Amino acid sequence: MITVLGIGPGAADLRLVGTQPLLAAADLVIGAPRQLAEFDLPAAKTMQLPKLAVLKAFLTDHQRENIVLLASGDPLLYGIGTWVLRELPTANVHIVPGISSIQYCFHQLGLSMADTYLTSSHGRQPDFDFLLAHDRIGMVTDTKIGPYQIAQAILARGQRRNVFVGENLSYPDEKISRFTAATVPDREFGLNVVVITHE
Repeated sequence: MITVLGIGPGAADLRLVGTQPLLAAADLVIGAPRQLAEFDLPAAKTMQLPKLAVLKAFLTDHQRENIVLLASGDPLLYGIGTWVLRELPTANVHIVPGISSIQYCFHQLGLSMADTYLTSSHGRQPDFDFLLAHDRIGMVTDTKIGPYQIAQAILARGQRRNVFVGENLSYPDEKISRFTAATVPDREFGLNVVVITHE
């Protein structure tokens, strides 16, 4: 069994109650160093997340073992769960949901997620013409296309938008800022989610 375990945006109290039993029953837990550091697990029971090609080969060869693969946020919302289901179609895969960082950010802002377009700029080039045809957008970003680049795309299309930036969500240094597209600073942001609404 390969279990892709959503561990939420970060804080321990935002994880589903079944998380710890799944980890206790696992033969091996795979995750990024930051993810593994969140849990008190024996070193012999953990493996740092390798490159995806290596991970695919490893999971294919160890399908008889009880392996837990950690996923930040929700595994099927721009997470590794989608990749696992696509690459290991014959494996016995179980996906455990988690609270996504986008979902968490909307709740911190007190905004409804109904009719929101959800997307990601992580490792991809968004179609901003299509994207900005929507009234409300929730977006996971990366260092190449982050809040400033998104704001510039908004301004280039002559739109007036609010841009909310949630950094390090659920961690002690969490920061949620509200900008207009014209006031988003050209600086490095922490791990972040962007929420776009009309002014």
